[in-house]
Amino acid sequence: MDFVYNFDERDFIEACVRNERWAQQKIYEDHYAVMYPVCMRYANDKEEALDILHEGFIKVFRNISKYKSGTSLKAWIRRIMVNTAIDLYRKKARKRTESLDTAYSVSSLDPDVISEMAAAEIMNALQELSPAYRTVFNLYIIEGYSHKEVADILKITESTSRSNLVKARKKLKEILAIRRISRND
Repeated sequence: MDFVYNFDERDFIEACVRNERWAQQKIYEDHYAVMYPVCMRYANDKEEALDILHEGFIKVFRNISKYKSGTSLKAWIRRIMVNTAIDLYRKKARKRTESLDTAYSVSSLDPDVISEMAAAEIMNALQELSPAYRTVFNLYIIEGYSHKEVADILKITESTSRSNLVKARKKLKEILAIRRISRND
């Protein structure tokens, strides 16, 4: 498929709008390695991450005509992957009434713990968090949403967002500390 290299992004987008499989396959292959870790941050395991990834790419190809040429295709696809993960979370989430009573301050992870960990170890630690904690952590810390935005996205209160973040950080800190101790033994 050497002719593919003579096409620019706009050509690929137009071919995807026409449902040409070669163009869809090229976009999938070009973005898979970047989008899979995004999905893993929200998933319970590899299978769920692949479900999010594949569902996300289905949405990408269904909505490719809405993509604005000249903007970052990677960022556009990433946003769809995150939204797909959020949709999955909403489907699975039960109403929670966690309060801010036990959360007085937002503590940060010890940078020394993080710097000593490999990316795979951190990803595995994130997956040990409950879906509610993991999703709030990802949206607030990784994606940069405010607590108000997280609350709106997940249909929870701001105090629940804050509480879940505090609890996620605490649990993540415990998991990473235990792993660091285990590695040093």
